[in-house]
Amino acid sequence: MRVAVMGAGAIGGYYGGRLAQAGHDVAFITRGEHLRAIQAGGLKLVGAAGDAVITSAQATDDPTGLAPADIVLFCVKLFDTEDAARAIAPLLSKGGACITLQNGVDGQHRIGAILGNDRVMGGIAFVSALIESPGIIRYMSKAPSIKFGEADGRMTQRATRFRDACVAAGFGAEVVADIRIAQWHKFVGLTVNAALTSVTRKPAGVVYHDPDIAALASAMFAEGAAVAGAMGIELPDDIVAWQIQNHRNFPPSMYASMYHDLTRGRRLELDSLSGLIIRKGRELGVPTPLHAMAYACLKPFLNGSPADK
Repeated sequence: MRVAVMGAGAIGGYYGGRLAQAGHDVAFITRGEHLRAIQAGGLKLVGAAGDAVITSAQATDDPTGLAPADIVLFCVKLFDTEDAARAIAPLLSKGGACITLQNGVDGQHRIGAILGNDRVMGGIAFVSALIESPGIIRYMSKAPSIKFGEADGRMTQRATRFRDACVAAGFGAEVVADIRIAQWHKFVGLTVNAALTSVTRKPAGVVYHDPDIAALASAMFAEGAAVAGAMGIELPDDIVAWQIQNHRNFPPSMYASMYHDLTRGRRLELDSLSGLIIRKGRELGVPTPLHAMAYACLKPFLNGSPADK
């Protein structure tokens, strides 16, 4: 398959790297020092299931020079969604599909408004990874995987073909009938992990094993689940207990990606994480005071630099 990775950071670089290792024609779209390092020495994956260097893949900051793709993995930060969607339009000119692996729950709708809803599948990434240095991605997960699906729940040929390519490349992949439920199931936890590892500046091994912080996490999971329920999204009754146990199983040194953006002085995805929980809660009459507290604490860093500088 021909695959383009729009936003080949930690997430896109990991999955795209594995697909390239398996012999697929992969192009990485990224920028800055990360791009220059990949062009000079290839993309390096370092982690629990073995290291690899991918030298065969094309890397560029200009997607207009690439041939059309069968699949575009869309992995940019949520605040770059619209600009990136317009940039990849030529890559889908031959009927290819875009799969968003972004953090939030509204990415595919925002992309679809630009490219057409029939060109976009929602997706979820399950891997803990970061750019350790330009050209080097360190992943902490022992069994990374993805889930994705068509908006209408159909089991299409393009979806099953890509699923099979992923599995053959060495990571799990599942086509799900209701991607919206799957996304919110993860989102209820992701928003809390992003907020708490960023506010406390502590990893999962501290946050979910300290009884006071874990109690706060449980209450925040409940807020997100209540918002989902008010939207008509049917999550399991035990979602809060499941989330706390799942987070306790995270690698002890794991931080959310927003924490890494915070410590590096970069813009945060906060508005599309806790910010979205708060906005939906207000629209639907669901209180979200703990997400509001976390949002307020992180708001001074929203645009990448402290408000007092």
